[in-house]
Amino acid sequence: MADDPQKPPTPPEAAAADKPAAPKPPAAPKPAPAAKPAAAAGGEAHVPKAAPPTGPPDPPPPADAVVPAFITSLQQAVSGTTLSLYLGDWTVIVPAAQVVEAATHLRDAPEAAFDYCSDLTATDWPPRAERFDVIYCLYSTRHRHRVRMKVKLAENQPLASVTGVWSAANWLEREVFDMFGVNFTGHPDRRRILMPDDWQGYPQRKDYPLEGPGELLMENPIDWLKLRQAREEADIE
Repeated sequence: MADDPQKPPTPPEAAAADKPAAPKPPAAPKPAPAAKPAAAAGGEAHVPKAAPPTGPPDPPPPADAVVPAFITSLQQAVSGTTLSLYLGDWTVIVPAAQVVEAATHLRDAPEAAFDYCSDLTATDWPPRAERFDVIYCLYSTRHRHRVRMKVKLAENQPLASVTGVWSAANWLEREVFDMFGVNFTGHPDRRRILMPDDWQGYPQRKDYPLEGPGELLMENPIDWLKLRQAREEADIE
């Protein structure tokens, strides 16, 4: 059959639309999700715990550091004294058995004249055999210089009180005893200063439970006061 002369020719665009669409290329496969770490026996991933710190280092002074005269005389007077210099601050580390001897020298030596104990505190490092650092911050009102004296101490090791050298150490030693349980000997009034007398444990030790002492852990402080009152009444009866 001949083409109809009356029918207009088909435009190229329409002819292209009548053709079937070309197939799309296949989509790239998605990357597989990363494998999760194997779960521990309890169902949770095992994360190794970091080792507890063993205390800050005591960096020795550099070879070209000028050692103050009062430190040199202390080393001659108290054997076993070691030095540390950090950010321009001197620390003398003395044996626990000679703490009163070292304190007396630092107070009385003319080149030292440390007549004021401005602070006395402690830090706790349980992994160490000598777990406590007891730190004395000293100041000379005559020479206007400062030094730190440090003693490393085991948990139940006795440490002589320096209240006979600096009277300001009285309440400071009581606070360190109250918070850390440091066994000061020869103190004129060694008792708690912040916590109640019947408080259990020493709150600033790193192994002290965050929830407080177990049998006295109560949500309402009134309940604790009632328990304390009941004990007192039982003692009276």
